[in-house]
Amino acid sequence: MSAPLVVVGDVLLDVDIVGTSSRLCPDAPVPVVEQAEERPRPGGAGLAALLAAADGREVVLVTALADDDPGRRLRAMLERHVEVAAFHLHGGTPCKLRIRSGGQSVARLDAGEGQALDGPVGPRVTDAIAGAGAVLVSDYGRGVTRHRAVRSLLSALPRGVPIVWDPHPRGEPPVPGTRLLTPNEEEAARLAAADGADITGFGLSAAGRRGRHLGRSWGLEGVAVTLGSEGALLCDGSEAPFLAPAQPARGDSCGAGDSFAAGTVEALADGGTLAGAVTEGVRRASEFVRAGAAAAVATQLAETGTARLVPERGEDAWDVVERTRRAGGTVVATGGCFDLLHAGHVSMLQQARRLGDCLIVCVNSDASVRRRKGPTRPVTPAADRVRVLEALSDVDAAVVFDDDTPAPLLERLRPDVWVKGADYAGTILPEAETVRAHNGEVVLLPLLEGRSTTRLLSTTKGNAS
Repeated sequence: MSAPLVVVGDVLLDVDIVGTSSRLCPDAPVPVVEQAEERPRPGGAGLAALLAAADGREVVLVTALADDDPGRRLRAMLERHVEVAAFHLHGGTPCKLRIRSGGQSVARLDAGEGQALDGPVGPRVTDAIAGAGAVLVSDYGRGVTRHRAVRSLLSALPRGVPIVWDPHPRGEPPVPGTRLLTPNEEEAARLAAADGADITGFGLSAAGRRGRHLGRSWGLEGVAVTLGSEGALLCDGSEAPFLAPAQPARGDSCGAGDSFAAGTVEALADGGTLAGAVTEGVRRASEFVRAGAAAAVATQLAETGTARLVPERGEDAWDVVERTRRAGGTVVATGGCFDLLHAGHVSMLQQARRLGDCLIVCVNSDASVRRRKGPTRPVTPAADRVRVLEALSDVDAAVVFDDDTPAPLLERLRPDVWVKGADYAGTILPEAETVRAHNGEVVLLPLLEGRSTTRLLSTTKGNAS
């Protein structure tokens, strides 16, 4: 796409106050957050524009900015990455401040009730929208999409320019010619109800009915209802909607909708189909959450003044550990062969994950398994064992080691908690000293009786004979 991608919408200043908390306030039952530092970032359409520009694409942000300190801070952060074409915002810049500790939000404070009111927008805004190769409308209900001049410019775009509209319950309906609407489940329910549809219930069925209603009522080519960890459901007039499933991604989801919308509009700008665009949007959103979401953007901006913004594919165990520790979380690890995954494995992994904020599984290599179990093992090669483990929602990452014990790997990993099964009770774990040397703890978890890979294989051989 030679013409720029234009993001149109409301910008907010998001600020994370990140610290640690180990005690309650003596005069109220609230946590005391200490060693706090401020991490500001653009929110709303500003975050969507940054994400769209992350891979080097030319992006122009059309928005309304106030001439106040938050507005000036936003402009300074944004102009490092995108071209900003702004008109006047009446009132204070909207600000959202989140106080966070241990990877969790403790409280949120909102300020600034600025609104984009009708009036002149200036030639930069006019030229930006008129010259767009694709448009993402990021509506946060602050008036940019209600502005008559902005709506007129969007409505006048040629049919070949794809428009993706990310709506807001307090925002405006999409302009004629919009190709894709991207509400989440709650937004789709509110929008359909406001449009007179009596659709009750939750889940895929209700999302499909609401998506089809909005598509018909507003004359849209497609409606993609985002479903969080389940992915997104595309209703495009086909007999059956298309579901793009999400990859497992655990953590703060703040900004995931912006990441999804940016991914879809980029795919459409490059000539993709609606189904392909929704699939790409889900992939981008999953990776965004897995890499720390909007909080990670704030951290990168604070530390370097720039941001990678879109996480690289294939986040490995070390990325997970770094992200968890950066957020003040607890790293849990366990290990084993996991040759034939069975209910006993699943039970232990579920219990282990509940002990902290991420679970890393240390997997014996094929050579390591042969040394421990004999020449007929493993049944399943290491790459397949890792793939199966990482498909489990309780596993954040798996890493293969070739030593006879995981101690050398744990020297680098340094988990806060190392988990083994209760069948190791009374035995000496050679890796325990390594874990404790770095202030970690070793715990044993109960097993499901009668479940083991050895027993499973012997039963299978007995039946075969």
